[in-house]
Amino acid sequence: MSAELREIDDLQRLFLEDVPLLDVRAPVEFAEGAFPGAENHPLVDDAERHQIGITYKEAGQDEAIALGEALVRGDVKAERLERWRSFITRHPNAVLYCFRGGMRSKISQRWLHDDLAIDCPRVRGGYKAMRRFLLDQIEQNSVRCRPVVVGGRTGVGKTRFLLQCDPAIDLEGLAHHRGSAFGHHPEPQPTQISFENAFSIALMKRVADDNRAFLVEDESRNIGSRHIPPSFFARMEQAPLVLLEAGFEQRVEITLREYVHDALAEFRLALGEEAGFEAWSAYLRNAMGRIRRRLGGDRYQRVTQLLDDALARHTHQGDTEPHREWIAVLLRDYYDGMYEYQLGKKQGRIVFSGEHGALAEFLQQEYGIGQRVDER
Repeated sequence: MSAELREIDDLQRLFLEDVPLLDVRAPVEFAEGAFPGAENHPLVDDAERHQIGITYKEAGQDEAIALGEALVRGDVKAERLERWRSFITRHPNAVLYCFRGGMRSKISQRWLHDDLAIDCPRVRGGYKAMRRFLLDQIEQNSVRCRPVVVGGRTGVGKTRFLLQCDPAIDLEGLAHHRGSAFGHHPEPQPTQISFENAFSIALMKRVADDNRAFLVEDESRNIGSRHIPPSFFARMEQAPLVLLEAGFEQRVEITLREYVHDALAEFRLALGEEAGFEAWSAYLRNAMGRIRRRLGGDRYQRVTQLLDDALARHTHQGDTEPHREWIAVLLRDYYDGMYEYQLGKKQGRIVFSGEHGALAEFLQQEYGIGQRVDER
């Protein structure tokens, strides 16, 4: 291979420096698992990949390559080259990869060089090597890292507090889920593979930053349908625990903002005014149904009636105040009981408990975890 067609294998630098990634795998492969910020501009699409795969099995590599060249030529080739050129123009320091760093990335790299005089390095070992590296990093860094876990009752604003802190890892943000029965967003969660990839990079950055202490929110093993890597979850269960406190009315207010105002705005942005309201209403009812057993029959009937009444008032009068009633019941009769039970198993790890300002001051003094400048 000519000297111009470079390979790189410094995977840690790629991820720590957020090097732009040009993924030339087929869309179906990209959908199964990807890296944060990577863009998928495939050499062959799903149908072409399927045909080439069959030919490879039945007739061997040479015939498969010949078929690929026949399928991707002329205007098809020109269009794909243009997508790559556009990406590299926007990201001159980009690198490219296919699944194993083999034929597809070599062909893509050669076309860029020969047709467009663009030198774009490829990753040695491709996506498979990058994925393996990130999984290994999770195991290694989970042992080394210094998390501080922030807990507290539902509605105290743990996520909002976390987002104001630096350094921190927002697990719910990475999993695209609020971490409760009422936690899903209009858009689906990332795949487990994509979640793990993003988490590994975030953790790697925390350890690389002089292994300073960082804040993470208290979570169960699962965030929606995504699970926290076991090695890091075990580390969380050993970490110091700080508790954020807030009064009951403040918790109702925060929950109203998150479950009603913020969630409805998300659904409307994604689906439009009317369809968004209908989808959001269904999301609330479905979430309530998922905790029916834990609520118990009588309590479930009561809280769902309050929810239905609030939605009717909201629909006809635009009044969101009635939502406070079912939220208050949910906090007092459902979430607080679970919180007390879980907290009983964590008493030995609690190092501080206080409201927003006091907790922020403690974290700064004891762990060097500060408030973001733009959030003060």
